[in-house]
Amino acid sequence: MKKKYFLLLSIVLIGLVINSCKKTGQNAIPALFSGGFWQLASIETTTYTGNQQLTDTTINDTCGQIFTFKPDFTCTYTNFNCLTQSSSGTWSLTPNQLYLNADMTCDSTTTTKTKPFINAQIITLGVYSMVLNTGDIAPNYSLTKPRKIVKYGFIRQKTTTGN
Repeated sequence: MKKKYFLLLSIVLIGLVINSCKKTGQNAIPALFSGGFWQLASIETTTYTGNQQLTDTTINDTCGQIFTFKPDFTCTYTNFNCLTQSSSGTWSLTPNQLYLNADMTCDSTTTTKTKPFINAQIITLGVYSMVLNTGDIAPNYSLTKPRKIVKYGFIRQKTTTGN
């Protein structure tokens, strides 16, 4: 009987020692961002009035737009909106890791500058793909005011393709 109690006590103590060891603090989400280059595959633009969808347009990228995240929390975006350019800035995640804040400024037309990923909702993030929602993504919206949501779909590339 004493052997059973000793064995049970030993297992409990070993479990406490293993669980009390300090963890490395390594977080997998930032590592997913910075593990390669993200090439834009498609852009889907959806317009709404309230919760009623009015239009939905999908464009497949043909100009090689690349989003790069670095472990030092800097980022670059090349060829935004198919304009030959390279924009750089910093990136961070919200504490709940559901939103990306990338503060780079890109040319969207010949006269307009924009921060397209300043508050992007992370829809999907995996080893090979990432989907971000931008635009009017607030959870509370007017039922009469038009809003526009732009969904960017990216595919991870280990090397860039000449861009």
